[in-house]
Amino acid sequence: MTTLREYALTLLVTAAVTYLLTPLVRRGAVAAGAMHAARDRDVHVVPIPLLGGLAMYLGLAAGLLVAGQLTPLRTVFTDSPRMGTGLLLAGGLIVIIGMADDRWGLSPISKLAAQAAAGGILVWSGAQLSWLPEPGQGTLALTPNQSTALTILVVVATINAVNFIDGLDGLAAGIVCIAALAFFVYYYRLTQLVHLPLQAGPTLASAVLAGACLGFLPHNFYPARIFMGDTGSMLLGLLLAYVPIASIASLDPASLRGSNTVNRFPEILPLLLPAAIMVIPYADLLLAVVRRTRAGKSPLAPDRKHLHHRLLDIGHSHRSSVMIMYLWATLFAGAVVWLSIARTPLFVLAVITAAAVLLLLMMSMPRLRWWEKRVRLPVPVPAAAGSAVAGPEVAGSAVSGAAAAAGGNGSSAARGPGTSGAGDREGQAAANGSQGAQQPASRASSGVPARPR
Repeated sequence: MTTLREYALTLLVTAAVTYLLTPLVRRGAVAAGAMHAARDRDVHVVPIPLLGGLAMYLGLAAGLLVAGQLTPLRTVFTDSPRMGTGLLLAGGLIVIIGMADDRWGLSPISKLAAQAAAGGILVWSGAQLSWLPEPGQGTLALTPNQSTALTILVVVATINAVNFIDGLDGLAAGIVCIAALAFFVYYYRLTQLVHLPLQAGPTLASAVLAGACLGFLPHNFYPARIFMGDTGSMLLGLLLAYVPIASIASLDPASLRGSNTVNRFPEILPLLLPAAIMVIPYADLLLAVVRRTRAGKSPLAPDRKHLHHRLLDIGHSHRSSVMIMYLWATLFAGAVVWLSIARTPLFVLAVITAAAVLLLLMMSMPRLRWWEKRVRLPVPVPAAAGSAVAGPEVAGSAVSGAAAAAGGNGSSAARGPGTSGAGDREGQAAANGSQGAQQPASRASSGVPARPR
């Protein structure tokens, strides 16, 4: 039986190879001109090298190679003889298309076609959704055509979901790593406690995926020295989709019903687990599609209204936005894994989960922190300056009156609300007797603020 040591060694090898090769890939990206220039919706201001997914793919290949040499893990490739070949072929196709897109740019249709082809390779390797749960402890068997179409749809949706959340340094790699670790814990428990040896394949894929993310994160966390690009985001999405699909393909739902540890909602848990673990990428994808469709745009049209952008807009820093997204992913993934492997009463689990959600909401939305709200006391206004804060119209009258009384020399003595540094300079020009001083005074008298700097 495979122990935790073999999985840990595979994870560490994948992480080490990815970590060591990423600087070399960065140099190659700079030499090849695969740079990500800053755009309006981006948060960085200087060009950053792309192609980080190439290092993760090489780490994936190294991890699978080492796993094939470990005696306890050889049974994984014996039970699923096309697993390694399928992952390397599908991942290689995604990496080639991603590199071309990172360097020259490809149309969305071209990338969708490549993603669907990669999903077809996974189906060829034996990973496909062959059944769905039904009410009343039943299952719905799918025909081969239905199974193939549904599997490819899930693969394409997951790839694009990961691509959509790849908007902040370290965000996509961190969330996928959390999801991979949650998958690993669940599937490893199935192999050890429920004695389902066929779940060793998804367990190994989860370990390799987590290792690739951990090896890349030190180079990608804020401030990032390299981006994974579409090369990496599509590769992570492919692997993230493969793990639960491969599990369901080799899992008999009846095998969970007799277990004393993994018997909560056995019919829906294999589908509930990936849905909960990947809720953030899927939610961001769904919101983006609905938002862009309602605006009359293509669902693939870029914008700056993703979940991580909203966290930045309400005042969070780059790092705090990423950490909040990490915590949300950990909460959803941890709650479902806890539900599946722990014998905690459902009421206790619900209370703890609700408290964690409330805490994260207060962390995510500063306006919910009632203890930070301060009562603003009115500021006393001197009598001489009372007209300057009475309102735009009154302030404008004060400015124009002062200018008239002083012969154009007092425009900088009183300033209406909204005037800026440009108004200061023009007011000083009026004090020196320049003819252009009448423009700011007339703008103030009409209640229109001066042009900002």
